[in-house]
Amino acid sequence: MTLKKQALIKDKAFVDGQWISATDEFSVTNPYDGSELVKVADLSPEQVTSAIGAAHKAFSGWKNKTAGERSELLMKWYQLMMDNQQALGELLTEEQGKPLAEAKGEIAYGASFVKWFAEEALRVYGDTIPGPSPDNRIMVLKQPVGVVTAITPWNFPNAMIARKAAAALAAGCTFVVKPASETPLSALAMAELAHQAGIPAGVFNVVTSTDSKGVGKVLTQDDRVRKFTFTGSTEVGKTLIKQCADTVKKVSMELGGNAPFMVFDDADLDAAVEGLMASKFRNAGQTCICANRVLVQDSVYDAFKAKLLERVKVLEMGNGLDDGVTIGPLINSAALEKVAKLVKDSVAQGAKIEVGGEPADDESLFFEPTVLSNVGPDMPLSCNEIFGPVVPLIPFKDEKQAIELANDTDFGLASYFYARDIGRIWRVSEGLDYGIVGVNEGAISNAAAPFGGMKQSGFGREGSKYGLDDYLEIKYLALGGLG
Repeated sequence: MTLKKQALIKDKAFVDGQWISATDEFSVTNPYDGSELVKVADLSPEQVTSAIGAAHKAFSGWKNKTAGERSELLMKWYQLMMDNQQALGELLTEEQGKPLAEAKGEIAYGASFVKWFAEEALRVYGDTIPGPSPDNRIMVLKQPVGVVTAITPWNFPNAMIARKAAAALAAGCTFVVKPASETPLSALAMAELAHQAGIPAGVFNVVTSTDSKGVGKVLTQDDRVRKFTFTGSTEVGKTLIKQCADTVKKVSMELGGNAPFMVFDDADLDAAVEGLMASKFRNAGQTCICANRVLVQDSVYDAFKAKLLERVKVLEMGNGLDDGVTIGPLINSAALEKVAKLVKDSVAQGAKIEVGGEPADDESLFFEPTVLSNVGPDMPLSCNEIFGPVVPLIPFKDEKQAIELANDTDFGLASYFYARDIGRIWRVSEGLDYGIVGVNEGAISNAAAPFGGMKQSGFGREGSKYGLDDYLEIKYLALGGLG
């Protein structure tokens, strides 16, 4: 273990610029082999309440810093992330399981949001509006909303925090985040680097706990918190929205998905396979924007399937720290059991396994990279978010049916399609009920683009020039008596 990596491994929560312990601890394990990495402080709801107090106390000082001062500190944080990319990537792989190349990519991706919002901090502009009379003026100011709390998931333990925290801090807000108990180490390493960057005490706080319900109530119901943001399942998101209602907080939600990936008969099939591999098998299929249902026009179905099988058969499962590994383990046994059941139940209804289809063995958390054909739109693999390395192939006849099948879900986060006809591209893009549409592109996330969904996939946007909006209040000034 390198000294740089060792210095980033923390076993305490980070509150008000201090590392704090708790009466209880919980174990963080490596999903590859189940080995314990470290025991981490298991904070009580009362300790989390004190973290909100620290953020509340720090807010006035942070919001009154100039945009340039906040920008400079965020740029230092960004640079420290990139300087420690290798160590952060190794730590992420060990606690989450994804291959090191993907983990290092996540670190760069998360850091790109810190850099983006460091720059956007300088561009929080207001307006002047013509008044109703000669002695009146109208001005619009944008001000930080206040203390922001967040709950983030285990699948992207660096990037999901960076996307939220960078925007909040750039806007002048202070931030308290509860990372997933499966993957707290990346969050704590980010806190260490924020401290090294000179971000003041209380501005960025990380609270670690296994008491999800108790801590969730604190983060959503404390009236000092003015904004709550969550990435996770739609079911949990609905509960958290209700808990925010009594104090009328601003809320943003990035929830579940059921992404269609459509291949039309005029598509470049080789490019479509490349795009699907990038979208589906990243992080062993454990991403909210993974291709979930692969809809292929019947005239090119067999040709596309053959090309896809060639690529899937050479994917390599293993320890993410080893060279050549492209598929890591699933996060825990519950995730493995869910994927196995979705496949088994769909096969029972007539789906055909083309490759894979089983857990790799009885001991590990690996599920074989899998492709199934003859999948119907009403089968379990089509109706549920898979969160595993499984591709269900669903045939369609024409453009109208493809759009209908794609939209036949309560979710609307990401969607993808491959086609060359310009008219079709516009019709399908506008016809899809999704916040994100990848057209001839399987890798769709970047800091300059607004990330977010429609329908029960949530609301609000992360990244892009729109990403600050949820962290700002608009104040209208009516100036009279100027004549």
